[in-house]
Amino acid sequence: MDAVLRQSKSMCPFLKKTSPATLRALSTSARHASSPCGGSMSNLQTIARRCPVMGKAMAVQTAKVGKMGLGGIAAIGAVRTFTNKTGRARLHTSRVREARPMEDTLFSRDQIPRPKHVKPTVAPARSQVPKFNYEEFYNAELEKKHKDKSYRYFNNINRLAKEFPRAHMSNKDGRVTVWCSNDYLGMGRNPQVLKTMHETLDEYGAGAGGTRNISGHNQHAVSLEATIAKLHAKDAALVFSSCYVANDATLATLGSKLPDCVILSDSLNHASMIQGIRHSGAKKLVFKHNDLDDLEAKLASLPVDVPKIIAFESVYSMCGSIGPIEGICDLAKKYGAITFLDEVHAVGMYGPHGAGVAEHLDYEAHLEGRPNGTIMDRIDIITGTLGKAYGCVGGYIAGSAKMVDAVRSLAPGFIFTTSLPPATMAGARAAIEYQTEYQGDRRLQQLHTRAVKDALSEKDIPVIPNPSHIIPILVGNAELAKKASDLLLEKHDIYVQSINYPTVPVGQERLRITPTPGHTRELREHLVNAVDSVFNELGIKRTSEWAAEGGFIGVGEAAPNPAMVQPLWTDAQLGVDHVVREMKTGGAVGTEALLESASLSAVSNAAA
Repeated sequence: MDAVLRQSKSMCPFLKKTSPATLRALSTSARHASSPCGGSMSNLQTIARRCPVMGKAMAVQTAKVGKMGLGGIAAIGAVRTFTNKTGRARLHTSRVREARPMEDTLFSRDQIPRPKHVKPTVAPARSQVPKFNYEEFYNAELEKKHKDKSYRYFNNINRLAKEFPRAHMSNKDGRVTVWCSNDYLGMGRNPQVLKTMHETLDEYGAGAGGTRNISGHNQHAVSLEATIAKLHAKDAALVFSSCYVANDATLATLGSKLPDCVILSDSLNHASMIQGIRHSGAKKLVFKHNDLDDLEAKLASLPVDVPKIIAFESVYSMCGSIGPIEGICDLAKKYGAITFLDEVHAVGMYGPHGAGVAEHLDYEAHLEGRPNGTIMDRIDIITGTLGKAYGCVGGYIAGSAKMVDAVRSLAPGFIFTTSLPPATMAGARAAIEYQTEYQGDRRLQQLHTRAVKDALSEKDIPVIPNPSHIIPILVGNAELAKKASDLLLEKHDIYVQSINYPTVPVGQERLRITPTPGHTRELREHLVNAVDSVFNELGIKRTSEWAAEGGFIGVGEAAPNPAMVQPLWTDAQLGVDHVVREMKTGGAVGTEALLESASLSAVSNAAA
């Protein structure tokens, strides 16, 4: 039928403007008994007989059918009907296509008068059409990546648990220093975590054995989710195989289930959130990065009764900026939205218990065990990872019991994914509990971050200003960033991966450095001198050169916003304010003195 319709539409001005659905309705609607051959005739045939072109074709076909003694004329695109035992007509399109000859249609190809401006198209023989070349497609896509210098190379880096942040490459005897790991606190080598994982592995084996709703649900999942819920002071939590999956599954599920939902997304949100929004099918509005005015304008444009989700991050890992969490909570309340906060790069790193930036903003209240009414309490959905500061793998969401249960019951990304291994979940729980009670690691990490930022600034190396633990060094060119990364590894035994498109916009390529508590003064000095040498060798622009051009994304700008550079951790929270006060009486405050004080404090706390 469809083939006949396509053929007819190419001939007739009426059919050309008529949708296939309308044609089907006409061809199968009420039939008349006034057919020339005594059979039934559709509305489409009746209309066709009035057409000067189709009328002639039908007249010829009617005469032909009369001579052949056929009992009726088939309508254009009509579907034959067959009667089942109940006496009801049923469609049977497959048998029609197989058994119906061309002569049984309304007209044959050689009988149709063709308008002069229509040229008949002859499809090439199937054997003459070349098959799609998949390998050629793959190669073309890869060539694009090579051409714009954004092709990604993976280095063989093998972290050594007993020596981290040291690692070896293919040669086990060689050593490189890893300066770009997301194991921010070195918890991947924590003795308490490893002991817990070894014990669990020996008792319960390597894998979970299935999805949570088949055979993968166990005491380790229950215990881990209870620990996460307690960490964020929420009713419930749900663990996923990664936070990419957690973000994707949760946003896709809520966005598709909430009626007419609109998701407002920060322009620098992680790919997992962008993908989740895309999978939801919900309407998306992107607001400028950390711009509350732009967010409010977009919220105000939406009906009050429409469900709205504001999706954003606390720490944006490629630039180190901090989201305006409290301001977004205020807007969410004003316009009837819920908040979705990604704390992936903040859990373990901020707050008295390591719950993230939302906890850190009310540091004293949480330290005293008063979460009610805090900024963290106002966040509807918190997502986090077990694979960065906690040193394991996996992701999670935390929020109200009903929200968590809805995602658990509806999200394919959770339902159809094998559960994390028992040893992994036990290790993650141990890491969270350890960091909940001990602040020494994150305090020392913050002080190491300050020291590296200060040392790089003294060398005129362009660090994108931010208040977090991320140290992004601006390069501004994909090829140069890759060469800088290669030189650091090949000549200086330092591993810092280059960051390019699509992780960051074209022209904002960078090196991303993340100190850990294990990056001692000796390693830091080696890093700073190596980066300085590479900048000289490759002619990469310094901070002063960016400043001469008017500045770029915070680098070289005359008066950056204080909120962009003031560290989130205060001296008092780091426990070094007394050192600062003492040193201010005698001159400038030295970073090394702060580090020495923090190191002594960390050793004392660890011993206690």
